[in-house]
Amino acid sequence: MTRSSAASRDLFKGMTKKKDKETTKAAAPSILVGEHGRYQIKSGRLAGEYVARAFPKPPTKARGLIAEATGATEEAAIAALHEIIDARETRRTDERRTDTHTGVAVPSAEEYDEAIRQVALSQPQRAMLTALSLAGEDGLTDARMAKMAGYKSQTSANRSFAGAGLLIADYLSLDASSMNTSGNPEGTSLLGYRGETSSDEEPGNWILHAELRDAVRASL
Repeated sequence: MTRSSAASRDLFKGMTKKKDKETTKAAAPSILVGEHGRYQIKSGRLAGEYVARAFPKPPTKARGLIAEATGATEEAAIAALHEIIDARETRRTDERRTDTHTGVAVPSAEEYDEAIRQVALSQPQRAMLTALSLAGEDGLTDARMAKMAGYKSQTSANRSFAGAGLLIADYLSLDASSMNTSGNPEGTSLLGYRGETSSDEEPGNWILHAELRDAVRASL
């Protein structure tokens, strides 16, 4: 093979690689990313049909498919997914029970589970929720709860506990201020209630709602 023939072959070899790369890039499916409520929506053409899927919205570290829909067009698939999500939210709201201790409409274990997997709970908040979930219906005193979370002050522990409730309320689009019927810090009623006390000077133990106890045990 002459030098000119070798050079010609190398040139065409490079062009072939470039063409293959461009063809592969062009063939890669495009994905449209959007949002609906608290979810991230990804849509595109998959295996010959238009698909839209809902996932936890960043920056959460949670993963997993929330819901899915297909359609004749990408727009139709997205619209169908929005309807599924909205219907899901309506069903959840309708199925909430009213707590006899606080009068609050308590979310289901499914809702709590989704929320605590996605909101940015601190390590002390997670420690308190875990300890309270294991305590069951007996609950924990303020002092015990503070100790389990590493707080020296019961006031700080209660403030952090209420903060966890506010985070969950915000994620579930609930008005925490309207739930504050017990006189306890705003946000706590969504998490649980005070148990009975034998003294006017000592508040009752903190007790998590049964649905939250189940969710915490499954998630944390």
